[in-house]
Amino acid sequence: MNHRRPSPVLAFTLILSGALSGCATFGKCESDICHDDATITANVQTSLDSHPELGPPHSILSQTRNKVVYLSGLATTGLESADAEAIARQTPGVARVVSDIAVDN
Repeated sequence: MNHRRPSPVLAFTLILSGALSGCATFGKCESDICHDDATITANVQTSLDSHPELGPPHSILSQTRNKVVYLSGLATTGLESADAEAIARQTPGVARVVSDIAVDN
């Protein structure tokens, strides 16, 4: 009977990938801050998606890091980009908004 033993490299890779998945943020993250950031991101994205004048849902995306909201995506006018920034700023818990929204004229 031929028993194959797991490769040590495979085992190491699996352990390392599991450990690194928790390090997907840019630095250390207090659990309350990460939870707040996730909540802020969800609230901003819901607000953006509920404004049809900003385009289809998820045409402008948000991410939050330490209560700073980063916006990215595509807007058809500068006014849409400014509106998206204003919507994000009005979301509770947002300290600052950084926009990287491209305007497609």
